[in-house]
Amino acid sequence: MDDAPIHRRRPTGFDLQPASMPEAVEVAERIWVSEGLSNAYCLPTEDGRVVVNTGMGFESPVHKRNFDAVDGRPVHTIVLTQGHVDHVGGVDHLRGPETVVIAQAGNPAHQADDARISRYRLDRSGFAFGETVLGGVRRIAEEFGALPAQAVPRPDVLVDDRLDLDVGGRRLQLLHTPGGETVDAMVVWLPDEGVVLTGNVFSALFGHIPNLVTLRGDRLRDPLAFIESADRILGLGAEVLLPGHHGPVDGRDTVRREIERVRDATQWVHDETVAGMNAGRTLWQLMDELRLPPELEVGEGYGKVSWDVRAIWELYAGWFKHESTSELYGRPRSTVDAEIVALAGAGGLVERARALVADDPVAAIHLAEIVCGAEPDHPEARLVLAEAHRRLRSAETNFWLASWLDDQIDRLGAGGGLR
Repeated sequence: MDDAPIHRRRPTGFDLQPASMPEAVEVAERIWVSEGLSNAYCLPTEDGRVVVNTGMGFESPVHKRNFDAVDGRPVHTIVLTQGHVDHVGGVDHLRGPETVVIAQAGNPAHQADDARISRYRLDRSGFAFGETVLGGVRRIAEEFGALPAQAVPRPDVLVDDRLDLDVGGRRLQLLHTPGGETVDAMVVWLPDEGVVLTGNVFSALFGHIPNLVTLRGDRLRDPLAFIESADRILGLGAEVLLPGHHGPVDGRDTVRREIERVRDATQWVHDETVAGMNAGRTLWQLMDELRLPPELEVGEGYGKVSWDVRAIWELYAGWFKHESTSELYGRPRSTVDAEIVALAGAGGLVERARALVADDPVAAIHLAEIVCGAEPDHPEARLVLAEAHRRLRSAETNFWLASWLDDQIDRLGAGGGLR
């Protein structure tokens, strides 16, 4: 048995692509997947199909075609494991006149959050998914013509903690897992089949540290709630785990071992962060210093340990770091960039930034950004910024950070301003 962490042999965030499968694939007995920006699953029953998650609105024609080919009976039930747009957008296209849509009771609150900051989040997601989504829209439109709009789900049934269903002879248990990516996260457990469909309780990449805060902007996620949710899933004793992205995880021992690994890694990061706070360590010291012990190795392809340190810190202590009175006013350091440049000189700052690029590219970025704060089009400072970003990108495997660095490099090369 291969005991190496599973993240080493699974696809990454760079492999997340819009729906393109020509047909659904059976990934467990009588369970078919149609992959896309998230996985949609089809479970045929004697009373009609159960569909778990529906992809984005523009992807839903692909999923519907693939599931119709598996079983032509009507969609009896749609289950949404979370409220994110890549899980719920195809609801309207896949539901029929008699379809019952089920979500966790927090779904309306999550949808309200999405609506409140939709412009903000859209603006801050494009650097990672903009081109990918546009390419998928164009490709799917070429095949299907006009595409369905993105749905805003209006569930018929809301689940508090648990709901037991029997649909056409298949038993399903819907279980709230509040430590997932959203307040309305839940899993689908098939007790007679030993299969659990987890959505994104374990973030987008199974086997990786949970992403407690996203670069695009979401509510902070509670690590202790995640640990409790992981324990709830562990208690099921699943033989097969079907995640929200990429392929199945097979084998009771593998499922258990990998859930325990990511649970224990999250507990370690939480405990070490809290201990550091109480010992008087700064946030920045903890972000820079904390490293998981080898026996708790998990992937950092979607979240990062250092980001989770900051999320845990701010979940407990908020935004005031007690480092400077300036934190308490709407005047960030960037408002005095011109004063610093006037005193130190742009040339000297750029020269020092250039000297730091190879060994400390983050420090080089700090200095070059001071110059660009005063003189946005300063050519030498922009060259240093581009080189520092390239240095950081060359060793980066985290999807979000790599996408951010690529976006910044492109903007600098095109003469645009940084975000």
